[in-house]
Amino acid sequence: MLTLENISFSVMEEGKQVDIIRDLSLELDNGKFIVITGPNGSGKSTLARIIAGIEQPTSGKIFLDGQEITDKSITERARMGIGFAFQQPVRFKGLEVFDLLRLAVGKELTVEGACDYLSEVGLCAKDYINREVNASLSGGELKRIEIATVLARKTKLSLFDEPEAGIDLWSFQNLTRIFEKMQKEIKGSTILVISHQERILSIADEIIVLAAGRVEKRGTSREILPEILETESAMGMCERLK
Repeated sequence: MLTLENISFSVMEEGKQVDIIRDLSLELDNGKFIVITGPNGSGKSTLARIIAGIEQPTSGKIFLDGQEITDKSITERARMGIGFAFQQPVRFKGLEVFDLLRLAVGKELTVEGACDYLSEVGLCAKDYINREVNASLSGGELKRIEIATVLARKTKLSLFDEPEAGIDLWSFQNLTRIFEKMQKEIKGSTILVISHQERILSIADEIIVLAAGRVEKRGTSREILPEILETESAMGMCERLK
């Protein structure tokens, strides 16, 4: 279980304190597919980065399966089983795709094994296995490769920050299949996705809606998704009437 207790996060902008996350508390059960959504600026990506250890909260505590991890680095959290896929994947000049997958697995990996992970995300292994993870790869290719590394790590908690951003149609259509495969293969694993896409929201075990850095509502997809769609429809109507 991931537990967040009274998490706050603030930054200084032009000499003023800006509160992004405000005294937020959550308990996320193991074995669930959870989607965090909300309007732009609600703190979704910041919250994901705090859980991953990329950002440190201004106040509050974080626990993973009862162990406090608030002060642990992103590397330490990764060793404990937390995986993170960036909204904009990182490029690594001089590092080949095979090496990246081998590092993700954390043990010996055969070329055949690496090819299996690439195939899972729809990439022809022979075209990518020896490619550098650099500017020669498109954003969609990088996104698929990053998802392959999360698959390879078999983490107990996998964080995806807007995995649909910048990817091609094939990748988006297969994201749900990949999520389902991860949960099936890793017993008790939790997948936490930051997204506003209806297709991803529709398969969630639970949806958490953030607004102004706080939890506005949470519930099952059946309970929350109709409200979200109704709100978006009303907002779209207002925009058309302007």
